[in-house]
Amino acid sequence: MTSRVLIAVTHLLGVGHLARAAALARGLAAAGNEVTLISGGAPAPLVAMDGVRLVQLPPVHIVGTAFSALLGSDGAPAGDTIMEERRRLMMEAVAGLRPDVVITELFPFGRRVLADEFLALAGAARALVPRAAILSSVRDVLVVPSKPGRLEEAHARLLALYDGVLVHGDAAVLPLERSWPVAAEIAPLLHYTGYIDDRPVTPAGEGADGAGEIVVSGGGSAASLPLFRAALGAARSVAGHRWRLLVGRGVPEEAFAALAGEAPAHMTVERARADFPALLARAALSVSQAGYNTVIDIVRARVRAVVVPFEAGRETEQRLRAESLAEAGVWPFAVVPEAGLSAQALAQAVTQTLARPLPPGAAIDRDGVAASVALVACFAQARCRRFPALSRALDEVAAGGGSVALWWRDDDAVAPTPALDRLLSLAAKHALPVAIAAIPAHATQALADRLAGEPLASVLVHGLSHANHAPEGEKKAEFGPHRPLAALCKDAAEGLRRAGETFGAPLLPVFVPPWNRVSDDLAAQLAACGFAGLSAAGKATRPDARRARGLAIAHTHIDPIDWHGGGGLLPLAEIDDRAALAVRARAAAGGEIVLGLLTHHLAQDEATWAFCDDLLAFLLDHPAVVRADARRLFREAGEEEAWCAA
Repeated sequence: MTSRVLIAVTHLLGVGHLARAAALARGLAAAGNEVTLISGGAPAPLVAMDGVRLVQLPPVHIVGTAFSALLGSDGAPAGDTIMEERRRLMMEAVAGLRPDVVITELFPFGRRVLADEFLALAGAARALVPRAAILSSVRDVLVVPSKPGRLEEAHARLLALYDGVLVHGDAAVLPLERSWPVAAEIAPLLHYTGYIDDRPVTPAGEGADGAGEIVVSGGGSAASLPLFRAALGAARSVAGHRWRLLVGRGVPEEAFAALAGEAPAHMTVERARADFPALLARAALSVSQAGYNTVIDIVRARVRAVVVPFEAGRETEQRLRAESLAEAGVWPFAVVPEAGLSAQALAQAVTQTLARPLPPGAAIDRDGVAASVALVACFAQARCRRFPALSRALDEVAAGGGSVALWWRDDDAVAPTPALDRLLSLAAKHALPVAIAAIPAHATQALADRLAGEPLASVLVHGLSHANHAPEGEKKAEFGPHRPLAALCKDAAEGLRRAGETFGAPLLPVFVPPWNRVSDDLAAQLAACGFAGLSAAGKATRPDARRARGLAIAHTHIDPIDWHGGGGLLPLAEIDDRAALAVRARAAAGGEIVLGLLTHHLAQDEATWAFCDDLLAFLLDHPAVVRADARRLFREAGEEEAWCAA
């Protein structure tokens, strides 16, 4: 299956992030996919884009480790004009490609300074019909944010917007937990791919350019200048080998000229070369930082290596990578801490490492491109990305020739609000009717006016005043078995009367007990009180009655809010399992399978709204699911059955 894939990346210092994203893009293109890569950093001519459409945004960069101070190509702060143009080009790319999969490199784990454009990109991808799968692409090591709340913010964005995380590393060697606190709720989203390495193995050759040399490299940014200056002094002390200093394009010409002018006669100073992997394969020793791509180049070339990890500004990524791979036996990197870097220290490390024999090394998974391509294909093809159990249950219904009628109830409406507008917009987006349970004692005429012109909205009777009458220590209930039946019937009838006066035609005489709790005695009298239907929360593990004591019954089964945990979104796996149980229980009972979604527009956070959007898109895209309207469910008579208590 050919898919359309969009990858967004912005490199701010060197070109490592872009190089990794480009390798993934090339692999996807080679597999027959249509790939667009949006690059927001400085152009990098040495990074190949074979088969990939490149969208270059107005570039931004930083100086040093000031990650929040974005600069434009002219060195001035990147203002609103630049950032708005970047977002515009991103939106154009989404509209033009209509991707099946969108991949954001590093975000939401990093690149917080660019959150607005990444969130806009994710929003545009979610708005597509069918919506795109959204993945994050991260390297093997991440840097935990220092400011309070940012870790939780990253996880919330991940849960709200993303379908998965491609971790480009080897979990057996360096699991993400070594650098990032992986919360239980995000662990299921992680997919290890192995390291991204699409370069061919280059055999070492005698007598070729660079053979037997000490090759010094530092990525694409000026952050490597301290290493380069130390290398100049170290080369004067270690004169038994030729040295080659490869300077990235991010180092200004003036600094490059200074390095070349100070180099000893046995050191060649030149700009970075596209054949760097071949130079390493022929070298006697590599001296470098410990960036992701360089480390993989070293492991592939099996060359002795001294690394000086970049550690400015609390950066821990490179040192952790080098030390972890050395501890695991992948390759014996000799580490010179940046704080102790000097010409003498570097010369000593070079001399000692040259004297050591080449070890066999240990295996490491470097098949990250192929694994990533396979994972992207799975996400592109499967609409059950985050609902595997529910998907299987629906597949079983479809295989048996059945269908699932999906209906939607939203509780606690009292007045028109932005949240209500959002609810109605979501209903319109998915063309799914929504039955709004309004509280009669508090519902305003403004709410009735707002709903009067909504063809997808109907109104149900949500108790009377949503007042708790349960004794202290018991679960809340307005219509539980805690009051005389006569009082319960009186309040229920009063709720129906008030709702009828307020809402008129859109009202369905359907009783929705607050907190989804109603006494059996009242349920038996609801028809006598004027009600035609009852809706509470059905048990996932048993079927609902279709009709009882003169009432049509349609319960809800999927409530995504974690009420016992203080609000927010329930763990996705828990929602998935409950929904699957509900489908199977109703299928086992025979007859029409009705599945109800319950929302609370006034209580939902961003993650819950995004979940509802995603769930509706998934369900309505499944061939077994059909749209159901409360007006039909509660109008049609069914077989008399004993009422099944909620």
